[in-house]
Amino acid sequence: MGEKMTLRAVVFDCDGVLIDTISSWRIIHEYFGTNSGEMLDKFLKGGITDEEFMADDIRHWKSVKPEIHRDELMRCYQGVKLNPGARDLVEALHAKGIHVSIVSAGVDLLIGSIAQMLKVDDWVSNGFQYCDDGFLQDNGVVRVPAHYKGEMVKKLCRINDFQPHEICSIGDNHTDLSMKISGSNFIGFNPSKEMAFSGFRKAGVPIVEGNDCRDLWPHLFDGDEFPNRS
Repeated sequence: MGEKMTLRAVVFDCDGVLIDTISSWRIIHEYFGTNSGEMLDKFLKGGITDEEFMADDIRHWKSVKPEIHRDELMRCYQGVKLNPGARDLVEALHAKGIHVSIVSAGVDLLIGSIAQMLKVDDWVSNGFQYCDDGFLQDNGVVRVPAHYKGEMVKKLCRINDFQPHEICSIGDNHTDLSMKISGSNFIGFNPSKEMAFSGFRKAGVPIVEGNDCRDLWPHLFDGDEFPNRS
């Protein structure tokens, strides 16, 4: 993994990594019976911006139901489960005094609830705009551009006085490789798309297949087994 890690911080993507869903955006599409179609491929290849992609998603949903309340969007996420070992891993990292954060291009309604559930130290994600009565507006709020997540990792370093080699980021998609700022470490986890596999292989990063978060431990701590694993 390059320079030997003295680990002080772990930065997680959320969808597909900490939670058992590939996309918090797709969950809303499933609720309304819509999909991103070819716009998703364009977005993953960098052909459109985050703002354009989010506005197109919202347009699809509002074509089914013109007025969508924030509470209804929140209900879309009932039943979303953590990936196996997610809580155990975060607790074990905290027990070692390691800073745990989430940098996600997903939806803040879900990511925030997961961050609170896992008691992470910091989190950031994208979201929506609402009118005063709580109804969804036509444009999203981009805080974490999917192809430029490293900017948030750099900010984490500045705020907490971390050095890049003290940080390991973890993601399931090729776009998450943008979290790997110069000198830092990265683990590809639970990739489900060939684009992710090939991106991880090309980048020469470790790849953990399967969705048990405890399997990340040997990569974070020099081959050690996860503590007290039954």
